[in-house]
Amino acid sequence: MADGSAPSLKSRVSDAEWQVRVELAALYRLVALHGWDDMIFTHISARVPGPEHHFLINPYGWYFEEMTASCLVKVDLDGKIVQDTQSFINPAGFTIHSAVHAAREDAHFVLHLHTTAGVGVAAQQEGLLPIGQNACLLQHQVAYHGYEGLALNHDERERLVADLGDKPLMLLRNHGTLAVGQTAAAAWIGMFFLERACAQQVAALSGGREHVLIAPDAAQEETKQQGGGLPFVAALAWPGALRMLDRKSPGYDV
Repeated sequence: MADGSAPSLKSRVSDAEWQVRVELAALYRLVALHGWDDMIFTHISARVPGPEHHFLINPYGWYFEEMTASCLVKVDLDGKIVQDTQSFINPAGFTIHSAVHAAREDAHFVLHLHTTAGVGVAAQQEGLLPIGQNACLLQHQVAYHGYEGLALNHDERERLVADLGDKPLMLLRNHGTLAVGQTAAAAWIGMFFLERACAQQVAALSGGREHVLIAPDAAQEETKQQGGGLPFVAALAWPGALRMLDRKSPGYDV
């Protein structure tokens, strides 16, 4: 039962798995702290190191602000639980994540959100517009996938990963945002910049499209080249994000 606690698993899993559990719990808490959660819905998943192709995902019914390293549920690629736990997961929620994890060797962390701004831009025909620095940094890294309803149809997985290709970010039309990262830091900084870009676009378009200023082509290209520094920014920002959690949302690492 989701009572806000779970027995510690630290002594019962490998050091490598425990580290991934802590980082995944941190991602859930960071999403909640930024107000990007959707009650008990949406998911963040992570690959467990090792040859078993196991993954960690949230127990269904827990709020993101409650997540801890020990409460996360280990599943196989089909979403079958492979650990002793009283919790259960939302199989439909793992549909998108299993597809990306299976198709992308670099997809160690997969983050999917339903924010107001993210869905707002995902529902706009033009998609992400180069009207702010964040969008100019990311625009060429964003893929698009058309809406097909709730993620219950496993046939959609092939179409989704084909649309994603090798890009780290995606706007799921009429649905939300997606970020893929080889590290928790990479997934977090990608999603942070994408969500910030979406919020800026919604704000800019609130007065109408007619007078919105698009960044000049030369500036877009220059910013695109400068975006190669994002991995460094991710590595620099992630420890600060964890320090913030220690102050504002402690207990994720138990």
